[in-house]
Amino acid sequence: MKHSPGFLKLVVAAKKKIKEMTVPDLKERLRQDKSPVVIDVREDHEWEDSHISGAVHFGRGILERDIEKAIPDKKKEIVLYCGGGFRSALSAENLKKIGYRNVFSLKGGWKAWKRSKGAINR
Repeated sequence: MKHSPGFLKLVVAAKKKIKEMTVPDLKERLRQDKSPVVIDVREDHEWEDSHISGAVHFGRGILERDIEKAIPDKKKEIVLYCGGGFRSALSAENLKKIGYRNVFSLKGGWKAWKRSKGAINR
C-alpha cells in the first residue's frame, strides 16, 4: 500500500516519541509469566481474517475511547500492532498521551509477525 505524504509525516513524528518492540522480543515476552497485553488496532475485517494468537482487538476508531475500561493499570505492558507498524505507532503515541507508560508498537506489525511464523488465530 502506498501511504500519503501527510500520513507518513505523522508516523515519522510519532515514532520519535514512542518505543517499538521487535517480533523476537515480543515472542520472548509472551513465553514469560508476565506477558504483555497484545492489541490489534487493525480494521475489523483484518482482525477477522487472522490475528496474533492471544491478542485482543481494539480498532483505531475505538482504542482511545475504550482502553481505560479494558486496561485501567497504566503501568501494564501493552504491545500494539497493525499491518506494518504505522497505525500502531500512532496508537502508541495516543496511549502515551492518555498516561500509559509501558506501551510499544510492534516493529513491522502483522507482516513481520507472519514472516516470523508466529502463532496466529483464524
